Formats: sequence, C-alpha cells, structure tokens
Amino acid sequence: MLKYIELKSGQNDQGPAWIARVKLSKSGRTVYFNGKALKRSDGQGISANYFDLETGEEYWVSGVKKNGQDRHWAGAGIVWIESGVVAEYLKIIGADKIDECRLKVIADLPETEVEKFRNLENTRLT
Repeated sequence: MLKYIELKSGQNDQGPAWIARVKLSKSGRTVYFNGKALKRSDGQGISANYFDLETGEEYWVSGVKKNGQDRHWAGAGIVWIESGVVAEYLKIIGADKIDECRLKVIADLPETEVEKFRNLENTRLT
C-alpha cells in the first residue's frame, strides 16, 4: 500500500517527506514504515495524525493524491519516493515520468520489524 508520510514535529510543514510502501496493522491503526511504527493519534496532534511509538515524533500519513500535490499547501521541499514504487505512483497520478522539481527517487527503505512493536505494545506494565 502506498502512502505519503511527512515528519511534522518541529518542521512547520517543511519536514522530510516520503512516498513509500507501508504495512498496516490488522486494526489499521498502526502504519509500519522505514523501521518505525506510527500509531494513529485520534486527533490529539496539532498538525499530525500519527505518532512514532518509540520517539513520540508526530507524522502526517495519508494516501497519495491523484493530482500529485501531496505536501501541505503551506509546505515546501523535495519528497523522497522509493524506487520500487515509482511505476505504481506514476500510474496513480496518470503521469509518464517523475517531476524532478518535487520528487527525488531513493533506494527502497528498510522494512519494519513488526513483531518488535507488537511485543512493545503488548507488554504488561508492572
């Protein structure tokens, strides 16, 4: 599943951003991305809808937009896109090639060790 992910903590809509393949938890409330587990924040963040389970950093996670304008209207900066998802992304937005003014192709990001985070969330507090 392709998603747009942007770091929001302390970034003023200018944070690093990615278009990448993610995994979802069974409930859909956790997004596994780039070695991280991003948990749905239920509207508690100011400009974010997910937070990193380990660091607490806030992220914006959404589906990719068909018009290719994924960044917040007030934001700026290059969006990194995994090389392995370029063809699928181009199909979604109906384009033939990457807009190099907005996107930079990078190597595929590491997968998240899902079991590590399942264990972290399911550990009883003592």
